[in-house]
Amino acid sequence: MKFVKKAVAALAIAAVPLAGIAAPAKVMAPGGPGGGYDGAARVPLQVMQQAGIFTDGFQVTNKGGAGGTIGLAEFVRTGKGDDNAIMSMGAILVGAIITNKSPITLDQTVPLVRLTDDAGAIVVAPNSPIKTIADAVQAMKANPGGTAVAGGSVGGTDHVTAALIAKAAKLDPTKVNYLPYTSGAEVVTSLASGQGKIGISGLSELKTFVDQGRIRIIAVSSDKRLPGIDAPTLKESGYDVVIGNWRGIIGAPGMSKAGRDMWLQRYAKLHASPEWKKALADRGWDDAYLAGDDFAAFLTKEKARQAEVLKDVGLVK
Repeated sequence: MKFVKKAVAALAIAAVPLAGIAAPAKVMAPGGPGGGYDGAARVPLQVMQQAGIFTDGFQVTNKGGAGGTIGLAEFVRTGKGDDNAIMSMGAILVGAIITNKSPITLDQTVPLVRLTDDAGAIVVAPNSPIKTIADAVQAMKANPGGTAVAGGSVGGTDHVTAALIAKAAKLDPTKVNYLPYTSGAEVVTSLASGQGKIGISGLSELKTFVDQGRIRIIAVSSDKRLPGIDAPTLKESGYDVVIGNWRGIIGAPGMSKAGRDMWLQRYAKLHASPEWKKALADRGWDDAYLAGDDFAAFLTKEKARQAEVLKDVGLVK
């Protein structure tokens, strides 16, 4: 009888996933397949596998909607205490939590790393009469309702970019006719149909469509001109707007210190690898690496900054 009890106890212990024990990672991407959150989830782990940093495999669950807050709620509900559960997130999710008044917040998760920053691109259809950002502003002034701006989720980085451009041009940001979509591909479709007149999304999501000639970039939201992109910054065009869409990774609620350390070590090795540097260059991502406590401190400041900006441009009260 004692032997049986010991055997059952041993089996129970073996069933508990411990940090460092080989197990596939459970990864939440709070957006659709092929989108920014999806890439931020998959690409780093794929590169880790190529570099031999992480060999246990991973499974990504895509659950989009409400700027990522639906995926966040699911992650918090299902991932408690799981050292192998992580989620991609970014600037859009921080804003979406505020605008959607989400009861589930990032405070319930474990900050791990900020990985990348993606400059925004302001685009139009190839045959659009809008040739410059000044033309776009003029169209918004002349016919706000008829000059729809297509972008990502309400209150997200793209929406804030549109509002900041309007404010810099002395237009009422709340009068911008903003059309939210779930991906850069949908923004391109909106421009092609004529429903959207101006599009805003991350450059990495739009670059393929630019290369295919399906859209044309009229400005970028980075501080300086970007290599290989024949378009001015908003700043040099006379609109003092600089904004990027950073992305990172969080751990499940209740992740152990050992689990946190395990993931921080993996991402540190990833950041130092030549394979990751190539992946950044291939996708047009800027390196924005910030880990552990430094990332947690950044998140605290970012939440306050975004709340102030969203209130300033009239997107929240």
